[in-house]
Amino acid sequence: MKQQKMYEPEDKMISLIRDNYNLLQSLGSFGISLGFGDKTVSQVCEEQHVDTYTFLAVVNFTINGYRDFDDASRLSMPTLLQYLKASHAYYIDFQLPFIRKELAEALDENDNLARLIMKLYDEYARSITTHMRHEERVVYPYVEALLEGKPVGDFEIDMYSKHHSQEGNKLRELKSIIIKYLPSDGLHNNQLSATLYDIYNNEEWLALHAQVEEQIFIPAVRRLEHKSKQSDVTAKISDMISRNQEGSEALGEREKDVIVALVQGMTNKEIADHLCISVNTVITHRRNIARKLQIHSPAGLTIYAIVNNLVDISSVKL
Repeated sequence: MKQQKMYEPEDKMISLIRDNYNLLQSLGSFGISLGFGDKTVSQVCEEQHVDTYTFLAVVNFTINGYRDFDDASRLSMPTLLQYLKASHAYYIDFQLPFIRKELAEALDENDNLARLIMKLYDEYARSITTHMRHEERVVYPYVEALLEGKPVGDFEIDMYSKHHSQEGNKLRELKSIIIKYLPSDGLHNNQLSATLYDIYNNEEWLALHAQVEEQIFIPAVRRLEHKSKQSDVTAKISDMISRNQEGSEALGEREKDVIVALVQGMTNKEIADHLCISVNTVITHRRNIARKLQIHSPAGLTIYAIVNNLVDISSVKL
């Protein structure tokens, strides 16, 4: 059952733990150490170099399903990456081996059904580990490159989102077999019951982890991609201006007239009539313009004309 309280920066960190003991693992994923006394959430986060807004966004989402952040642009991508990477490490390096050890101790290794359970668990563990390693090898470096303003190739976060799998089927099958397999003797029954309880908790944790990725991380990356694309367009325009200012071959007055006419949407014939020159001369001017500016599209010429004050942006039909 989810808590209804929305936690704020002024709340004491110990109160969050008292209300929701399962946040202990999340603290570790954020890199927050215990021993914070009666300090508030904001005090603990600031002292341990964790973005408070992002911490509370994840906490309130995982506890209450709350996703209507006041300002999603305030989410810290480095903090999200730290949280997700550490969560992977916890799951792969501790949680999966721990449950496997519990299973091995509770089952009779000479029993065929027991071996089937172990095989099914190992398949699940390999599958979820492969998925998480893919994120670490492909997705997280892509996001880090976006943060650093580096070229990122053709990959986009929506490619990952469409294939963001949740390995729930294998886990449900495993639980079903264990429940049906429970032995009659008390010791093994207790061991398997405890293991099954851990598997249920594990399933809930994994579902919440996937939801944080889907509802918080992926939308934040989309905003980062949008910002990166805007910066890329600005850089291209700046480069276009600088190339023209740094001594590239200058345009003649007639060539500038041709650009203005093109931006206004005239055809070659209309330009020829307007400037009282032949169509062949218009075509020659256009070839020279493309060669000098290395711009071949109408949109590129429009940008060039605007930034070089050949036309007023208010007169351009966008």
